[in-house]
Amino acid sequence: MLTKKQLDLLEFIHKRVERDGVPPSFDEMKDALDLRSKSGIHRLITALEERGFLRRLPHRARALEIVKLPDSLAAKSGGFTPRVIEGDKGSEPAVPSRPAMAQPIDALHAQELPLMGRIAAGVPIEAISEVSTHVAVPGQMIGQGNHYALEVKGDSMIEAGINDGDVVVIRETATADNGDIVVALVEDHEATLKRFFRKGNAIALEAANLAYETRVLPEDKVKVQGRLVGLIRTY
Repeated sequence: MLTKKQLDLLEFIHKRVERDGVPPSFDEMKDALDLRSKSGIHRLITALEERGFLRRLPHRARALEIVKLPDSLAAKSGGFTPRVIEGDKGSEPAVPSRPAMAQPIDALHAQELPLMGRIAAGVPIEAISEVSTHVAVPGQMIGQGNHYALEVKGDSMIEAGINDGDVVVIRETATADNGDIVVALVEDHEATLKRFFRKGNAIALEAANLAYETRVLPEDKVKVQGRLVGLIRTY
């Protein structure tokens, strides 16, 4: 027997996965259930896992599999097929989904992008302005506009599937929607990779790691330098 909060969370996750293919963020879950902190979401997810409704996948940041639904939810959805939900989401997937089979880079019409150095996924570091080298990126990862690449330093975005040492592909833009993962320039001298939220006349830069506090700054102190469109990982 599930509690009302456990049932509400499971239904919320299921609906978002069915609609978007990716789960809501922990903050979205917290807001949807009207909880005060994300620790409450962690406890609910643990309880659902213990009761066999969710399964956490090892070695993957906040990756969950919906194993089953209660009869009441399954009836609403007209049946249920388990599927994996992985990563986090803004207006676009933070990390592109893996292809069924790996393809060589040259088969994907690789393009060379400037690798601008390192971006902090943790404590902000000095703004990046110089090209350190170039990196080959699959053409399908790049749309219109100018793009560049950055090496991630730190662990503040691990629950969005972004690890220390990953290379992120960024499309240059000065604007962002709530939930986008962006390169943010703070007070013209710190660069950081965080999730963007506008709150009135302020900007919240949110980590995807409970060990880091959300930074809320006046909007004139934050400049968006680009938005995440892809990720490259070397094993």
